[in-house]
Amino acid sequence: MKIHEYQGKALLRKYGVVVPRGKPAFSVDEAVAVAEELGGPVWVVKAQIHAGGRGKGGGVKLARSMDEVRQIAGEILGMQLVTHQTGPEGQKVRRLLVEEGADIKKEYYVGIVTDRATQRVAVMASAEGGMEIEEVAERNPDAILKEFVDPAVGLTNEQATKLARGIGVPEASIEKAVAEFQKLYQVYTDTDAELAEINPLILTGSGDIIALDAKFNFDSNALFRHDDILEFRDLDEEDPAEIEASKFDLAYIQLDGNIGCLVNGAGLAMATMDTIKLFGGEPANFLDVGGGATAEKVTEAFKIMLANKDVKAILVNIFGGIMRCDVIAEGVITACKAVNLNVPLVVRMKGTNEELGKKMLAESGLPIISADTMAEAATKVVAAAK
Repeated sequence: MKIHEYQGKALLRKYGVVVPRGKPAFSVDEAVAVAEELGGPVWVVKAQIHAGGRGKGGGVKLARSMDEVRQIAGEILGMQLVTHQTGPEGQKVRRLLVEEGADIKKEYYVGIVTDRATQRVAVMASAEGGMEIEEVAERNPDAILKEFVDPAVGLTNEQATKLARGIGVPEASIEKAVAEFQKLYQVYTDTDAELAEINPLILTGSGDIIALDAKFNFDSNALFRHDDILEFRDLDEEDPAEIEASKFDLAYIQLDGNIGCLVNGAGLAMATMDTIKLFGGEPANFLDVGGGATAEKVTEAFKIMLANKDVKAILVNIFGGIMRCDVIAEGVITACKAVNLNVPLVVRMKGTNEELGKKMLAESGLPIISADTMAEAATKVVAAAK
C-alpha cells in the first residue's frame, strides 16, 4: 500500500524526523489558508499522487505571493499529472501539500528496502539527491552507498556515520544526519514498510538536516497490525478493478494485453503470463485466486476480467494441489453461466481430481477449449484471441 507525501511526513514527524511545516489542502481556498497560516516569503505547492517525478510533470511549484499560491493551486488541482510512474494516462490531482520554503544548500538521497539476497534491511544513501534514484543507479551505481543492517542490532552509529560521511555531509552536521537515518530505520521496521525513501534529504544553510520529501510503501499483508496506516489509504489512487478484487481476497493486477488469466498460485500465474508472451500473446492481467477458491470467487474473478474491454480470450490454468480441479471446474461453469461469457475460454487442469474436473467441463455444454499442457493452452488461447 502506498501513501501520500504529507501522510509520510506525518509519520516521520511522529518519530522525530525534521520535516518542513506544511498541511494538505483539498481546494484552492484551503491552499491559500494554509499558506497564510504558515507565513513567510515563499511556499511550495505540491501535487499529491502516488507517483514519483511530480516536479518534472509540473506538479511541484514555488509561490512567492498569496496570488501565486492561489494561481498555482488552481492550476495543479484537478490536472491530469503525467509522470514516468503514472503511465501516459496520468493521474488526477485531488489534493495538495502546501509547505514553507526551505533554504537548500545541498540535496542528498536516503532510502531503505529489504534486500532479498542478504535477507537484511539495506539502508542506501547518495550524494545525488533530488534525482530519480533509478537514473543514478544506471548511470553511476557507485554513487549509491549501502549498509546492511543486523535486525538484532539495528542501524548502528558506525553504519549511519559511514553513510553520512560517504555522501559528503559536513562534519558539523554528521550527528544530525546520523540521527535522521536511525529514525527513518525505526519508522521502516515499526510500520512493516517495504520502502522508506527521502529524496531529497537536504542540508540547509544553517547546517540542519531536513526531509524535504517522503515516500512509503507498506506490506499489505501486515496492515492488520497497523490500523493507523490503513486509515491513510486513498482509494482514488488505486485501480478500481484491483480494489474490487481485494474485496474477494483475489490478487489482481491489470496489464495492457488482451488475454485474461485465472490461475491458482502466484508462481504459476507468473509462469502462465510468461508462456503466453512466449507464444506471441499479451496477458491482460495477473490474477491469483489462491488455494481456497470457491464458485463465488471464480465468478467474481471472471466479472473483473471481463470488465476490461480489451480482453478477447481467457486462459484458466489450474494446478490441483490444495485446490481440487473439480471445485475449480464447478466455479468455472457457474461463472460462465453467471456472466454470459462471450469470449473464448481455454482451460488447463492438472492435479487432484483432474479427470473429474475435465469431465464436468466436457458435460457442461459450454464452448470450453481444453488443453493438456501449458504450451498447448498458450497456443490455443493466443489463436483464440486473434
